[in-house]
Amino acid sequence: MQAPPGPGQQPSAAQIAAMQQAMAAEAQKRGMTPQQFQAAQRRQLEEDAKKAGLTFEQYIQQLKQQAYQNHQRQQQLAQQQAAAGQQSPTTPGPPQQGTQVPINPGTPDPRAVALAKWLRGQDLKTRTCLLNGQRKDMFRVKRALRAIESPAYATASSKKNSPLPALTAAFPAAEVFKLLPLSLLALRVSKTDPHEGHSHAPAKPTKRTKGLWHVRIEQQQDISPDLHYIFIYEGPQWRTKLYAGGALLLIMAVIMFPLWPIKLRIGVWYLSMGMLGLIGLFFAMAIVRLILFCATVFTVPPGLWLYPNLFEDVGFFDSFRPVWGWQEEKKKKKSTKGAKNDSAPTTADGQTPSAPITTSSARERRNLTPRVEEVEED
Repeated sequence: MQAPPGPGQQPSAAQIAAMQQAMAAEAQKRGMTPQQFQAAQRRQLEEDAKKAGLTFEQYIQQLKQQAYQNHQRQQQLAQQQAAAGQQSPTTPGPPQQGTQVPINPGTPDPRAVALAKWLRGQDLKTRTCLLNGQRKDMFRVKRALRAIESPAYATASSKKNSPLPALTAAFPAAEVFKLLPLSLLALRVSKTDPHEGHSHAPAKPTKRTKGLWHVRIEQQQDISPDLHYIFIYEGPQWRTKLYAGGALLLIMAVIMFPLWPIKLRIGVWYLSMGMLGLIGLFFAMAIVRLILFCATVFTVPPGLWLYPNLFEDVGFFDSFRPVWGWQEEKKKKKSTKGAKNDSAPTTADGQTPSAPITTSSARERRNLTPRVEEVEED
């Protein structure tokens, strides 16, 4: 389907041919020649123009503008539906149980934008999920409803010129939350298997992150306390834009280094030499401390380290504290005989039982292994 010509534009040859074909087909259906059908259409348009109080040319221009605007609106709706992951608009049906939200893509409601911005700053106990390979923040509806019903929301919505919708008997928390899916700022999702529908197993066993869900957007946006939603609204990206602008300026400054003033270039050269000197001093200190340790490990065991915390996972200043220290000896393991005696308890009559007795110390040693478990959310 070709777009109609915009206001003030002349139709192309293909558009003229398509209109002539459509006119000939319509005239044939009514048993008229194309010329007779065209004359009848002109008389009808002249009568409509008189009823509207416009001239014939003004009325034709108005019809063209309306057709062009309708076509542009349909294209925008199709693009927004594709961006929201909806392949086709949902057809309205009979009312079902539960609260269901029909999605009407368009310009986001300012109230919905303010609500999404406010909820992003609340503790909704969000968890990270994957939607089409992108990380999103997921939350449960009941936590959002609790936040909307909290005194903090009442205080924020009662401020002067606040865009947040106020809670009333006719507009409860569930109706306020509906503003998010209606404006495509938060959508309902469900857990899915990334390999669902594939007839083959993954080529390589991928490392699965514990608790990281793969989700998909549901076509029916229900409102229920136990359902999960994700934030589509990311908020203002001014910080990301600021970082990108700073990185661009830094790259441009490095590229234009030959154009810098001579004094500035000399200062950069001295600074780079100083940094190289510090790096060389660090390597020299590491070599000296190793030589000192090798010399003292045989003369005065267990050996002396200069700056023993130099390569430890500590802060910058703690790496140079203390100045020296002795090598820490590893704890000696218990003898095998002693370990066997501890692991084989005896009974009251002095005999070793046939079945091993699990002691509390053994249970404690067995439970020292770290484990990650998924727990149900309250």
